[in-house]
Amino acid sequence: MDSQKYRLQEVATPAAEREWLDFPKTLYEGYPNWVCPLDQDILEVFDRDKNELFADGEAVRWVVRDSSGKVVGRIAAFYNREKAALEEQPTGGCGFFECIDCQQVADMLFDAARMWLAGRGMEAMDGPINFGQRRDWWGLLVEGYEFQPLYKNPYNPTYYKELFENYGFKNYFNQHSFIWRKDASEANRQIFARAARLYSTPGYHVEHIDMKNVEDAAENFRVVYNRAWALFSGVKPMTQSEALDMMRALRPIIDPEIVFFAYYNQEPIGFFVTVPDLNRLIGKFRGKFGLWQKLRLMWDLKVRRKCDRIFGIIFGIAPEFHGKGVESAIMAEYWKYLDRTDIPYKTLELAWIGDFNPVMNRMIETYVCASRHKIHTTYRYLFDREKEFHRCPRLGMKKRE
Repeated sequence: MDSQKYRLQEVATPAAEREWLDFPKTLYEGYPNWVCPLDQDILEVFDRDKNELFADGEAVRWVVRDSSGKVVGRIAAFYNREKAALEEQPTGGCGFFECIDCQQVADMLFDAARMWLAGRGMEAMDGPINFGQRRDWWGLLVEGYEFQPLYKNPYNPTYYKELFENYGFKNYFNQHSFIWRKDASEANRQIFARAARLYSTPGYHVEHIDMKNVEDAAENFRVVYNRAWALFSGVKPMTQSEALDMMRALRPIIDPEIVFFAYYNQEPIGFFVTVPDLNRLIGKFRGKFGLWQKLRLMWDLKVRRKCDRIFGIIFGIAPEFHGKGVESAIMAEYWKYLDRTDIPYKTLELAWIGDFNPVMNRMIETYVCASRHKIHTTYRYLFDREKEFHRCPRLGMKKRE
């Protein structure tokens, strides 16, 4: 293939940024399940004033053009030194990868990310991932192409898997997504028995989130998050400001009836945060989110109640309360709610259940009786091609030094 056919260009002007942002809108023509992300959601990732990871990190973006000047691929590379140091070796990331079905173009993009990261002391790169929290834009879809993606969840063509693996990326971990259908699924009766046993011990209770006091809600979330997720490789503890920012961002769309916290003697010990899936409503906006789109979204969401799908953003139980039935008590409350006939929701999707967390996978399949229907893969590429590759350690295992 002619090496002069394609050229790499760093995104350094507003015009180039616009092309970088708009490229997927042409690439995904003919993909009925793809939902155009909101432009502002993507741009905020690369805004130094809104993404605190820039405080000790950098990000860069590129496009690849063909001989006519048309954009045929894009990528971003980024690192944060504090997060990089949590890994087995200093590890940066690449993400927001989009590409025509051409290995040469993909390799140009991956090479650019790899060399840029190596020049800044990184020894590996994960991808496709987000320059931010794991809950957004994380992983490559490898199973479940026939389903519409959730809000801020990746969707991609089938050929991306070969582009990554042909370059040399290896599967670091898989993220499983599960679905529970209101009219076709039922919860295992054991969860109600387990919940009853839990409640037989004084002090346990489960309740809806109280959004009247967003500061307390954010702090309760932060406490459980830092206890439940601290064992995960590469996870940075959440600060009070991060938790509060997240809760304030979610406040306009949160339905308090589908967010539950578990407590023991008034101490938060678990949560399950679910929200209406905005992807059911925003596709028609084609990335725009001005005043008209915001009003239309709130009308469809709050007044017309047109959203028929909810999804789990995050589920967590403090480790010392594992095995006691806390997760069953939370899920029992969900099924009681979803059995109601006066709600618009028809399906519940549980995303981001890592294969490094086999206990949670078994709980979802056995007790919730939800079906796995999507898999996203987080790949890792070691710059030293002779170094032994290790998959992500299972939850609860000692982190490698």
